[in-house]
Amino acid sequence: MRVWVILLFVFLAGLAKAQQFPFELWHEGKIVLESGDTLRGNVKYDLQQDLLQLDQDNRLESFTARKVLFFEIFDKTVKRYRQFYSLPFTTSGQYRAPVFFELLSEGKMTLLAREALEYRTYPGSFYYYGSYTRLVLVNKFFLLKENGTIEPFSGKKSDLIYLMGNKADPVEKYMKANKLDVDMKYEFAQIVDYYNSFFK
Repeated sequence: MRVWVILLFVFLAGLAKAQQFPFELWHEGKIVLESGDTLRGNVKYDLQQDLLQLDQDNRLESFTARKVLFFEIFDKTVKRYRQFYSLPFTTSGQYRAPVFFELLSEGKMTLLAREALEYRTYPGSFYYYGSYTRLVLVNKFFLLKENGTIEPFSGKKSDLIYLMGNKADPVEKYMKANKLDVDMKYEFAQIVDYYNSFFK
């Protein structure tokens, strides 16, 4: 039994080491600065600190969210382009400061996201009794209002349906038919895209 426990810990340690989050990688991309300049090269982002790094011909530059309007990367981990905007957001101290948000869907309802790291506890398996804790990447969702304010989304499907007013029924049917979940980033974006399609 002891051998199994040791092997499991070695396996979990290997998993943790092998796991790389998108923000730890360099991505091919471009940055549009507040000055209007567009820079291209390899981009690494850090949403925890709202910082960008650009590797342009082996020359490294760093930028804060204050200096950047927009950046786009091709994320090989999900095989798609991702777009981020620097937008004023009221932080916990009631101070508005530019922070990076990923744009997931734009229209009547505009859906934004920010990544964060959280420790999550999982139940054990057949070989391992008890539970284990793992660092995982989570997405916090936000809605950009028509007046420019950004509000955190509660994460509840019922709250989203309420916000959709008289389009709630067709959207709910669409979610059910396609088995879409508001917890999954690109599925959530697909739901909001469908809702926005009624207003085009």
